[in-house]
Amino acid sequence: MEINVLIDEDLWGDLEVSWLQSIAQQVLVAQGVGAEVELGLVIATQERVRQLNWDYLGRDEPTDVLAFSTREEIGADHPPFVQPPDGLLHLGEVIISYPQAVIQAEERQHSIKKELAILIIHGVLHLLGYEHDKPGLKRQMRAREAEILSHIEGGLG
Repeated sequence: MEINVLIDEDLWGDLEVSWLQSIAQQVLVAQGVGAEVELGLVIATQERVRQLNWDYLGRDEPTDVLAFSTREEIGADHPPFVQPPDGLLHLGEVIISYPQAVIQAEERQHSIKKELAILIIHGVLHLLGYEHDKPGLKRQMRAREAEILSHIEGGLG
């Protein structure tokens, strides 16, 4: 598994690339995904995530996590991403707003690490095809998120 992590330069603080990779990897393993996969994990500023939310989803508002899959078609006027012949299944990108994660951790009265883990789980599940646009699907996704979170290792505090 290859998990590429990019952290906006203003956000380095206490973020450990190996810990972030470990959380994403544990989600992939829990979902039975093989070793020949790759995804990107971006820890970004609120401004960057808000701009991406506007550019790609038409929503001019902050959000906590965005997931851009390379495995699905974007629409009739956009062809699907071309998969390079390197043997890896490229899942896509998960982009997390670090400032929004901090706000939500405070609101929910748990650690920033736990909130980041929740957002990574949520984003990776989206890349694997989970959705929450209907009540039944939302319950299914939330249940899977809770189940994976309960098995995550790595000091969520």
